[in-house]
Amino acid sequence: MSSIGIILGSTRPNRRGAQVAQWVLSTAAQRSDAEFELIDLRDHPLPHLDEPMPPMHGPSIHAHTREWAERINPFDGFVVVTPEYNGGAPGVLKNAIDHLCMEWADKAVGFVSYGVSGGARAVVQLRMVCSTLGMADVSRAVEISVLTDFENYTTFTPRDHHHAALSTMLDQVVSWSTALAPLRADTETTLVDS
Repeated sequence: MSSIGIILGSTRPNRRGAQVAQWVLSTAAQRSDAEFELIDLRDHPLPHLDEPMPPMHGPSIHAHTREWAERINPFDGFVVVTPEYNGGAPGVLKNAIDHLCMEWADKAVGFVSYGVSGGARAVVQLRMVCSTLGMADVSRAVEISVLTDFENYTTFTPRDHHHAALSTMLDQVVSWSTALAPLRADTETTLVDS
């Protein structure tokens, strides 16, 4: 059974993402085809990328990066819950992604975004970053407007079409994670044999 990490990509005070991530987790937990776990970036404070060598060149010299790698590595795929800040993804999320390399490879990723325009521009950027790291980004995304999907701009109230989009996106992430399993197994064998 696939293991899917739901990454909450905002650490801001009063963030709306916690409600969105809990909605994703509670919806996903009703499925029987994968296991889902929330990964809150607040629980993994990483300094701005401070590695002397690029992550593709092997294990980090820093404990915080090794701990982050150990947290991410076991998952077969991810759902990234991201706000859109000024037309892009939050720096803390990009920084967390940039700390690693092989831990992301050959894994599926889907996106749930929120913002004034549904967070679509953040997802466009993240698709490019994830693709560069060898991830398979699924086609369906969930785009949530902070203007129409939050009661009084604070309480998340997903509409019916969001439930349908989330279900489709989760279907894709789980099926792609399963399909990519042989590639991840080949990579693990190569790393052990090296």
